[in-house]
Amino acid sequence: MSKRHVVVSLGHDALGYTTLEQWDAVKRTARALADLVEADCQLTITHSNGPQVSMIHKAMTELRRVYIDYTPAPMCVCSAMSQGYVGYDIQNALRSELLSRGISIPVSTILTQVTVDPYDEAFYEPTKVIGRYMSQEDAETETKKGNYVKEFPGRGFRRVVAAPKPIDIVEIEAIRTLAMADQVVIACGGGGIPVIEQKHVLKGASAVIEKDAIAGRLAAELRSDELIILTGVEQVCENYGREDQKAIASLTVAQARELISQGQFEPGTMLPKIEAAVTYLSECPQGRVLITSMDGLKEALKGKNGTVITA
Repeated sequence: MSKRHVVVSLGHDALGYTTLEQWDAVKRTARALADLVEADCQLTITHSNGPQVSMIHKAMTELRRVYIDYTPAPMCVCSAMSQGYVGYDIQNALRSELLSRGISIPVSTILTQVTVDPYDEAFYEPTKVIGRYMSQEDAETETKKGNYVKEFPGRGFRRVVAAPKPIDIVEIEAIRTLAMADQVVIACGGGGIPVIEQKHVLKGASAVIEKDAIAGRLAAELRSDELIILTGVEQVCENYGREDQKAIASLTVAQARELISQGQFEPGTMLPKIEAAVTYLSECPQGRVLITSMDGLKEALKGKNGTVITA
């Protein structure tokens, strides 16, 4: 029997929020991923990078403030840095866990670029907050550079960047080749490095890509059998946070679209996950999506937890 090809999207809980937290978190994450490998799944893994890319951006900005000979690192470079070090931790933890179970499968990270549209409306209304809190003077300097800032009353200002929709995964053939060879692949970390295509040149964009959006795109491109989105809750809920909150065990794409139209899912949290499911299943109607938490995954795989979305 051939292996099931599964794309797994890891949220913040799978990685932690600091370098030390990440070191511990990936060990727990590796155990859950190794369970999937033992269940005869070929894994392609993508992950969030919000805290990590923000930390890198802060560090590079402060470096420039202290040592004026250094140039600030653009967002695309910060994204590439986060892909490298998060991928490094995941692949080492997973390789170690697999070897401890007697499984010898290559695990590798592919530095992944993702094209975006320079005219995407997101560039005109940036929403993703990154970096340190700034004084008004520093905020004005950023604005003069053409960057966007947002004021947080009583705390200062922070930079905001666009979150455009992904178009094409540049390294998709490399990812597909490794996946078809039954290797574990870590790709499109943090949504991928956003780039704008200018003839034969790829130019880094001052943006971040929603990691759930790229997870749906990646699963569709690979024609995966399943997309597993791991987040902070065990199940998707209707009327989340209200007295009449109701857990949802299963949804069709049509039902998901109806709930989206009702405003049931919060932007920036559950909405991107549901939209990713719709993107994937619209192109791969034979597949399925499972949304659950890291701790709830084992029971969800038995059908006792989680939310399953199908076409």
